[in-house]
Amino acid sequence: MIATRTLRRARILIVGCGDVGLRCVAQLRERPDRARVFALTRRAERTDAVRAAGATPVRGDLDSRTSLARIAGLAGTVLHLAPPQKSGDDDLRTRRLIAALAVRRRAVSRPALAGVAPRALRPSLHALVGRIRRNAFGHTVGSGASVIVPERIRRIPRARRKRLERPTLVYASTTGVYGDCGGARIDETRTVQPANARAKRRVSAERQLRRATACGALRATIARIPGIYAANRLPLARLEKRTPALVASDDVYTSHIHADDLAAILLRLATHGRPGRTIHATDDSELKMGEYFDRVADAFGLARAPRVSRAEAERELEPVLLSFMRESRRLANARLKRELGVRLRYPDVDAFLRTLPPHP
Repeated sequence: MIATRTLRRARILIVGCGDVGLRCVAQLRERPDRARVFALTRRAERTDAVRAAGATPVRGDLDSRTSLARIAGLAGTVLHLAPPQKSGDDDLRTRRLIAALAVRRRAVSRPALAGVAPRALRPSLHALVGRIRRNAFGHTVGSGASVIVPERIRRIPRARRKRLERPTLVYASTTGVYGDCGGARIDETRTVQPANARAKRRVSAERQLRRATACGALRATIARIPGIYAANRLPLARLEKRTPALVASDDVYTSHIHADDLAAILLRLATHGRPGRTIHATDDSELKMGEYFDRVADAFGLARAPRVSRAEAERELEPVLLSFMRESRRLANARLKRELGVRLRYPDVDAFLRTLPPHP
């Protein structure tokens, strides 16, 4: 009985089980159904942390397609949290993952799987059953030949076959796919305009997943994610180094989401997300970048970041940091609340900062 219940438990595979992935594992362990969770990892030193969190590590590397053979059919739900590779405009890692998951569908689509009779044989089976019924009083069928009929012809319900054939995949994308929006408030219908190679690879992954959904290989839902924060993901080191922020007139709007809320959103998308649909995984904050740094500095009793003009920032700051200072947008999250019914634990950054102990 225990073994049967274990086999019937839902299976979830997390690809890219970092901080947010481990938070997903923790939230899954709190649920009564206790789904069995697997985590794809390419580094042997990560296996202990994965096991300690309550997931089963599976060795594999998105940069090596042959290493992904073991994940085909492993789970009906996949959380794709891994970033693309660091070069090129095409996300090759997502391409390899789709190819590995699509193997399951080809295997399940064979007519003879699990006792499902081929469509061409079904009329003859029905005719045979009818003849057996007509001879239920001991008469022989045909020319004296005995007939052995199975007690029950087992068929898999159509809905269950679809779940087996099409794994549900939730992809963690980025709001960087929009590029600079000049501070405008945008929803998920905004046309993507990636401004750097990193964002172009994310757009590539989204398009691959939509095509795979359209052709029936899987059911993908996309979460576009802004800046993630948590107690262990705050810009304290930046504040302590006195890295400057932009003056208010040159500053950009940024959006945010707490890591715990993000994990809950991703799990909600796995059960309630629409195939091919995009959702903004963002809270209600509408802060400029410098304002965000000031709120964190005040909460921890640190000096606020010095402010510089955009021209000064172009001369003083690193290119990666500057890339985030060139894009300004405010994200609408009505779809998140209306379609998924998500209630955020931290509706904005201030709600989280108020939970921290006071600092001198």
